[in-house]
Amino acid sequence: MENKNKVLFCATVDYHFKLFHLPTMEWFSKRGWEVHVAAHGELELPFVHQKRDFPIQRSPFQLNNIRAYRMLKAWIDSENYQLIHCHTPMGGVLARLAARHARMRGTKVVYTAHGFHFFKGAPLPNWLIYYPIEKQLAKLTDCLITINSEDYRLAVDRGFRAGQIAHVHGVGVHTGRFSPINDEEKRRRRARFHYRPEHFLLVYAAEFNRNKNHELLLHSLARLKEKAPMTRLLLAGRGPLLSRCRLLAQELGVSHMVSFLGYRDDLDQLLPMCDAAVSSSLREGLPVNIMEAMACGLPIVATRNRGHEELVEEGGNGFLVSPTDASAMAQRLGMLHAFPSIRLEMGENSKQRVESYSSHCVQEELRLKYDEIIEASGEEVKGLQWEA
Repeated sequence: MENKNKVLFCATVDYHFKLFHLPTMEWFSKRGWEVHVAAHGELELPFVHQKRDFPIQRSPFQLNNIRAYRMLKAWIDSENYQLIHCHTPMGGVLARLAARHARMRGTKVVYTAHGFHFFKGAPLPNWLIYYPIEKQLAKLTDCLITINSEDYRLAVDRGFRAGQIAHVHGVGVHTGRFSPINDEEKRRRRARFHYRPEHFLLVYAAEFNRNKNHELLLHSLARLKEKAPMTRLLLAGRGPLLSRCRLLAQELGVSHMVSFLGYRDDLDQLLPMCDAAVSSSLREGLPVNIMEAMACGLPIVATRNRGHEELVEEGGNGFLVSPTDASAMAQRLGMLHAFPSIRLEMGENSKQRVESYSSHCVQEELRLKYDEIIEASGEEVKGLQWEA
C-alpha cells in the first residue's frame, strides 16, 4: 500500500482549529495528504484522519505540559511527517521541542505566531518570560509566520534565527459568508432580531475577559445615552467577566441599551444589519472579529493596539482611540451616528481594505510558503499539487 504524505497540526486546544484552520486542513486532505491533529479536547474535526487529545495547558507553568510533551514526542517520532504546523504559544513550544529529532530526518516545522505576548508596551514579565523562549525556539523553526507587521519587524530586527520569517495576512476571513446586505434585507433582519430601523446598532464579538476591556464600551455608552438614545450595543460572547459587565451596565443606567447575546454562531447574520463594529481590547494579534465586520462593510471604532492598527486606517475605514479613553470612544461613535454618509464611506473602505485578508488570499499565501518549505527539503512530495 502506498504511503501517504502526512501533516501534523498542533495547538493548545482543538477548538482553535475549528475556528481558524479547517480550510487549510481541507486543502491538504483534498490533495491526498493524511492530516493529523494534536491538541487538548475531544472535538470531532472534519478532514482529519487521526486526532489525539494531549493535556496541553495554556500556562507554561503547568506540570501537565511535561506529560503532553512526552506524549507528543512519542507520536511524532513514530510517524514520518513531511510537515508539522503548530499554533498557539504552548502548542508551538511543545511541538517544536518534540520535533527536534524529526527535523533531523527531514520533517519541516512551521509555527504561526498569532500575536507575540511581547510587544511594544507589553508588561515586563511578558518580555522576561516569553521573548527568550520564542527567540530560542526560532532555531527549531523552518518557517516562522507572523500575522501582523509589528511582530514581523520585531522577529526580523531582533535576529530570530528561523529558517525563514514570513508575514501572512492572518487566518483568512470568508468574504462570501461575511458580506454586506441591502437596505431592505437589513430592515427585515433587524425586525427578525427585534431591532428597529432607527436603532444605531454597534456590535462587539469577544469573550468577556480582562483583555477585551468591555467596561470601556459601557462607559462610552453612558456618555451617548442622552445624545444618541437609540444606540444599541450588541455584545456576543461569554466569559468570566460577563456578570460584572451586566452589573456595570445597570449601575451606569444603560442596561436597556445593551444586548448580552451570549455565544453566537450566527454572526454572519448579525453583523451586516449593524451600523458599526467596536473593539475595546488591550492587545490583539490580528482580530478575526474586526475582519468579519469589515467584510460586512462596517466602519470600525477600536482601541489602539498592533492588531487594530493593522486593520483600521484612522479616518479611512474607522477610528482608533486609547483603551482608557471612554470620552474619545463616545465622540467617534457619536460622529458616526450623526453623519450616515461618513459611516457608509468608511464601511466601503473597510470592505475594500479587507480583501487582502480574505480566505482565498491567505490560502494562496500559505500555499506559496508550503511550496517553498517542501522544495527547500530537496524532496519530491507526492500530492503537493497546489491548483486553485
